[in-house]
Order: sequence, then structure tokens, then C-alpha cells
Amino acid sequence: MEQDETQDTPVDPGAPVLRPAAQYVRMSTEHQQYSTENQSDVIREYAARRGYRIVQTYEDAGKSGLNISGRHSLKRLLNDVTEGNVEFDTILVYDISRWGRFQDSDESAYHEYICKRAGVNVEYCNEQFENDGSPVSTIIKGVKRAMAGEYSRDLSTRVFRGQCKLIELGYRQGGPAGFGLRRMLINQEGTPKGILKHGERKSLQTDRVILVPGPDEEVQTVRRMYEMFTRDGLKESQIADLLNARGIVNTDLGHAWNRSLVLQVLTNEKYIGNNIYNRHSFKLQIKHVENPPDMWIRMDGAFGRIVEPDLFYMARGIIVERARKFSDEELLEKLKQLYAECSKLSAALIDGTESVPSSAVYQSRFGSLIRAYQLVGYVPDHDYRYLEVNRHLRELYAPMVDAVIRKIEEIGARITRDEDSGFLLINGEYTASILLTRCRQTAAGALRWLVNLDQELVPDITVVARMDADNRNPVDYYLLPRIDISKVSLRLAESNSAAIDTYQREDLERFVALAARANIEVAA
Repeated sequence: MEQDETQDTPVDPGAPVLRPAAQYVRMSTEHQQYSTENQSDVIREYAARRGYRIVQTYEDAGKSGLNISGRHSLKRLLNDVTEGNVEFDTILVYDISRWGRFQDSDESAYHEYICKRAGVNVEYCNEQFENDGSPVSTIIKGVKRAMAGEYSRDLSTRVFRGQCKLIELGYRQGGPAGFGLRRMLINQEGTPKGILKHGERKSLQTDRVILVPGPDEEVQTVRRMYEMFTRDGLKESQIADLLNARGIVNTDLGHAWNRSLVLQVLTNEKYIGNNIYNRHSFKLQIKHVENPPDMWIRMDGAFGRIVEPDLFYMARGIIVERARKFSDEELLEKLKQLYAECSKLSAALIDGTESVPSSAVYQSRFGSLIRAYQLVGYVPDHDYRYLEVNRHLRELYAPMVDAVIRKIEEIGARITRDEDSGFLLINGEYTASILLTRCRQTAAGALRWLVNLDQELVPDITVVARMDADNRNPVDYYLLPRIDISKVSLRLAESNSAAIDTYQREDLERFVALAARANIEVAA
């Protein structure tokens, strides 16, 4: 929203000349203290002290600062500035985080540079430095921009952990209920408060949502769909045709049935009461990612089932079994033909095509959809190579830990492993954990490693193994003591501060040596 605040008011010849300026305000949904009104109050006070007159306001209300997409007022502001269609030479912003919490701090600097190049300066009204282009301000801005982006990453991690915990407690985390099910709102004591209608959300932070059976006619329809598939041998498209012929509408989406929608009912574990989360990711507004099953968060038996498990797993068995008549080559040929026809591939597209087995079949046969995509030459818009890297790290992790345990035992130390936390208890005196962190390469070719630590369970020593540029083998190790770990997230570069690199080691010999027991008489 843009507002022109110029007015035809009498001019006092003796009054000082005020310089025209625009203000940019943004509010997401994270903190009330950052409401656009509060930002404007601070900006007006700053303008009065510095001799500015606010002539135009650009406002993005309820917009995330992670990227410029959707921030129409910021786009308009940048466009006005670059085209010279402005009556001001200064933009006033509450602070750097309101300009944006860009995940790449260079993007924040780029948008500011566009304004500066056009002769329009950006001033931050609630920061403790002058944005005057000096070396000090440049350094502080770089730190502040990185902190703004890091805040969003930390917030995303905390929210994700909280959602995973709620899943394990049996609560639903977003998404439609599904045909035959409804979302029930309950309070913190578990007392039902009512069924949520489509589009409604809980209003109290302490309330929770669970799934319950829907109307009897819908529940009976779901059960009948399973019977038609398992007992009558009908295909998904035939079931969809029968439901449409009988005038049964998919109330969850409000339109007719098709093969893909029927397949969703026949394969979703929520119909047997299981609560599953993190099948797809959309963190920090990056493109959607389809996660492999070993990354899913699940709670079996979280809700009351409306389909018997035996019937559900019979349907799943049929879906998998009917694809066994195809060889790997035939499955890939069908996928290749679909790719040629549609110029893209996705799980929804595969499931909606009658002539192609379901996406679950490709996941089961080739280990993942990404692997199947690679075999037919399809490269998704998003870089999914990290899934293969993560799989390799999981395969590498157990042998590495076993090797460390053997070396510690060989020097006569006692070591046990906690199966729940994965911590190593050494000599009954201190705990340790081993982390493998994959290498990421920036656009400029620099190597970076992101270390995420558990905020609640921190061992006495955390061993961080940094992988090489190809993510095949560890290149070095950091032995980080808990007393010196103040953050749950560390970003490592090829060279770091002395406070971090002092713990760097080329191998694990020093870590193993820490477990050695000294003979008291010899030591004396």
C-alpha cells in the first residue's frame, strides 16, 4: 500500500526547509512490537530530529521478509526509485530486519544498492549506527543482515521441533482433514470444543486439533472404496467414475473424484489413525521438497481409525504387487513417456495418470522418486542432490561411531552408548556425540558447513566431522566442549575465528586420547 502524504498547507517563510523522504514499513505476524503503526511512530520521531518531511509511505502489511516475492510495496518502491519517479532522496526504515530477513544477506545489500545508485539513500531509524557508507557501518550492516536471516532460520528450526513434538503427542499440524474425516478442536485438557469448518483455524495458542470420523455416510463411502478396490478388483479410475455417477462429491475439496484423489484415500495412513508429518518441506519459503520416508515424523494410533488396518495394508499390497509384473526397464519407460508428454514429473502427476503405476511404486522399486527421475533424465527445478548426500552420510555414520568405540575400548577405557539420545558415555564421567555435517558450496565457490545442535540435549563434547567438498569423506574434526557452545547453530567456513578453530583437529586421535586413564602411581 502506498500513500501520498503531501498536502497543500501554508508555508511559514521562517521555518527551516525540511527534506522530503519516504518511509517503508513492513509487518509480518511474528511480533506486535513491529506493527506498522509503531514503526511509523519511531520513523516520524527520527524524521523530526533529522529535518525530514515524510511525503510518501510504502507499506507491506502481513508480509514475510524472507524474500521480495509478495512484497508489492517494496517492489513498487524500488521501481519508482530506479525510474526516477520520486520526489524524495531518502528512504526511512525502522531497522534492517524490516528491510528484510533475506536468507542471502547479499540480496538485502543489493536492494539497498539499487536505491543508492539512483541517488536515494536508505536510513535505518532504530539502529545504533549511521548508514553513512563508512567501513564501520558497512561491517555492522553485514552483521545485522546476517543476524536478521539467522533469526528466521532459528525460528524455523524451533517451530519445526515444536511441530514434531506435537505430532508425537497425537495432534494434527495443518492440512485438510480428508474425505471421511473432520478436524476436532480440543483445549489443553483434551476436552472437545467443536468441529472446525473448512478454512477455520484455532484461535487460542493452547488449543490443539485432532482428527475424528466425519459423517456416517462419508465414513461408509471410504470403507466401500477400500472394499471395491480389494474385494471387487476395481481400479482407482473405475471407483472414481462410480462415485461421480452416484453424485458423491469429494467434500474435502468440493469437486468430482479422479484417479489421484481415490489413490490418496487408499494410501493415506490417517485412515487407520496414524499421524504423519514432514512428508513435504517448505522451510524458509524455499521450493517444496518431497522428503524420503526416513525423514517422516510419525505417531501410530494417534486418532480413531475408520478403516481396519488389515484392509488398508491389503490395499497397499495390491498397489505394490500389481507393479511387480513390470520390470525396472518397463517402469522407467512408462515414466519416460509421461515425461515426454508433460515436460515435467511429480508425485501428483504420476498418481493421476492411469497408464503409470503410482509414485509409491517408483519409491519402493528405485529407493526414491529422485532416483527414478535421474534414470529417465528428468532434472527437477529444485536441487535434490542433498537427499543422496544425506543417505550417504547415514550410511557412513554407524561405521564411524563403531570405529571410535573400538579405539576407545582398545586403550582400556569404558564406553557405553545411549540408544535414545545416541550419546557416548565414556568412563562413566562425560558424554559425547558425533555429528557429520555436509559441505555446501556458495555461488562464489566458497565452502560452508552448517552445524545444528540440539537445544535441550547437549553432550559434554560434540565431535563435528566436516565433510569434503564432494561429501564423500570427513576432511577434519572439531571437538566442541559444551561450556563453549552458546548457540544451537554454527556456520563454519574454511577458516574461522580463533575461538572456533582452536578446537579443530585433523583426526580423532585427540578425542580418543581424552578417554585414556592414567596410572595414579606413575602419574605421582
